[in-house]
Amino acid sequence: MSILTEHFDLSDGHTIPKLGFGTWQTPNDVAPEAVSQALEIGYTHIDTARAYQNEAGVGDGWRTSGLDRESVYITSKVPAEAKTYEEAKAAIATSLEQLNAGYIDLLLIHAPKPWPQMFKADMPRYFEANLQVWKAMEEAHAAGQVHSLGVSNFQVDDLTNITEHAQVMPQANQIRFHIGYTQDEVVEYCQSHGVLIEAYSPLGTGRLLGNPDLSVIADNNDVSVAQLCIRYALQHGCLPLPKSTHRQYIEANTKVDFQLSADDMAALDALKLDD
Repeated sequence: MSILTEHFDLSDGHTIPKLGFGTWQTPNDVAPEAVSQALEIGYTHIDTARAYQNEAGVGDGWRTSGLDRESVYITSKVPAEAKTYEEAKAAIATSLEQLNAGYIDLLLIHAPKPWPQMFKADMPRYFEANLQVWKAMEEAHAAGQVHSLGVSNFQVDDLTNITEHAQVMPQANQIRFHIGYTQDEVVEYCQSHGVLIEAYSPLGTGRLLGNPDLSVIADNNDVSVAQLCIRYALQHGCLPLPKSTHRQYIEANTKVDFQLSADDMAALDALKLDD
């Protein structure tokens, strides 16, 4: 069985393909070809966001593929800066229009705080604001415009703020997750509460590819470092979202139907490559 045919079961009854195609930093004019190539190779899950400014290109790429809408899983995100009900509602409407795909399979809050404040101390937490964003998302869900809801870059208290007040439970938390940076606390919380972890930047935005320690383990398994990184996320029960605009790498990133040994996983878990 190929990873391209495998799915995670979400707690709301939907399924989501185990491997996604990331489009962060893919320009809108490049996205159609990259997405259509990925779908031709066999991906069925495309990840985008309002903030990526490529939703129109992603939608064009799906239409170019000729695949039925039901055959393709599309994730998008409400911008981190949209922190009112009205702003979130407008952003959702724009995403639906730009993608022109009828509905969005999974819609996430891109971050719990606006990006300029995300990694600064003593910034507001936006708990009430995120509930207003969630309200707009729940309305889109009720209208059939969105099938599943989730979050991105949320820590445990950000997530519990949603779950304690929501009518529709979050299904996924998309976070930075890669060898050497695994955010154990939030991963453990999510996985114990039925929230799927999606791993963005599973290759460390490319920084892991030249790591000599990873090269040794990859060589021992007769795989590339990129394939090693993707497999590592999968074996931690996470959904990796590798990104590329080059066909050879798009395809190579799907060749992850191997198993890392317990010793290899332990060695990779012990590596601290990023803080």
